[in-house]
Amino acid sequence: MPVQTTTSGSLPRTQALIDANRARTFEDDGFTLRSTPEVDALTAQAVADVVERQRAAGITLVGDGEFGKAMTGAVDYGAWWGYSFQRVGGLSLTEVNAFNEPPVESSPGDVRLTSFLNRRDRQRFPAVYAEAVETGAGATAFPSTTGPLVYRGQGAVASDIRNLTAALRPGEQGFLTAIAPGSAARVRNEYYASDEEHIFAWADALREEYRAIVEAGLIVQLDDPSLAENFDQITPEPSIADYQAFTQIRIDAINHAIAGLPKEQVRLHLCWGSWHGPHTTDVALTDILPVVLRANVGSISFEAGNVRHEHEFTAWADASDAGALPNDLVLVPGVVSHATNVVEHPDLVAQRIRRFTDVVGPDRVIASTDCGLGGRIHPDIAWAKLDSLGEGARRA
Repeated sequence: MPVQTTTSGSLPRTQALIDANRARTFEDDGFTLRSTPEVDALTAQAVADVVERQRAAGITLVGDGEFGKAMTGAVDYGAWWGYSFQRVGGLSLTEVNAFNEPPVESSPGDVRLTSFLNRRDRQRFPAVYAEAVETGAGATAFPSTTGPLVYRGQGAVASDIRNLTAALRPGEQGFLTAIAPGSAARVRNEYYASDEEHIFAWADALREEYRAIVEAGLIVQLDDPSLAENFDQITPEPSIADYQAFTQIRIDAINHAIAGLPKEQVRLHLCWGSWHGPHTTDVALTDILPVVLRANVGSISFEAGNVRHEHEFTAWADASDAGALPNDLVLVPGVVSHATNVVEHPDLVAQRIRRFTDVVGPDRVIASTDCGLGGRIHPDIAWAKLDSLGEGARRA
């Protein structure tokens, strides 16, 4: 039986869906998008279509393409995050936000995130980031936390669940993505007494979304690029021990948020960010894996096709040999990448898959994409990669 396949969430939106989202207006707060029956109907049909197209490509664990998370342009690296602003109360637009706040310096034992524009990779390659790294535009402005966080997205997550379950065949499994507390908490905090308190407030708010997805019989994928990506957003570079302690707080928040949920329905997605930059200041997988493996999840999705990290497949074998890999953990390696326009050959995909089936066996591997393909590469290339993923899994 071929190895199972999935995606890491985002898939290319149709132009009609992008145009419909661009035409939406905002509530009085300036960042909450108003919906309409027309947009809702268009989204439902688009989800049905994208599920069928995944099946045709050989994807066996399908998602909704994140179509319920608004994109208003062909290039958008932040839809996976910005959707949460629509679903959590306690946020408002402020003059200073996560993207224009001043730089922050860390010191040993006192690790803090600097501004997004002060990342170390960006500072190392200023001309590259000024001229060649396109990130597009988000559907909404970035707010700050200015009051107690509370979940208000019941209707939105119910719509996501309804659209996906309506598109599934009897007995077919599906998944929906949701932002993890640590990544959500990277908005500017102007209310809570500490960063840790802010993160756990996000955990308390988002657990309602996680629970709703799981109780609908779906898998919830917790998107948490911050686990690896934060390393680049700390200046100067922290010690690994300090960074592991910093990251442990975010793992603790995940475990708090998913307490009581069946772990086989919880998947954690980590990555080093999907922007097309040099990534020379990324943390090594071996330095964060001991902490990441403390998450009480059933599967972990990670980049294994990205050329900056493909060589790190050996870390999983090392963890297994050391007895650090839970014997029921499912590995979800990315075997086609969002980071290149070159379409991977199915034989290369099969080789990448076998690196992991050799460690845990074919029943504990689900081949996937490195990160979301929607809004990151041309739609035609994205679907060609998924075709190669499906064929590579058959050959593995």
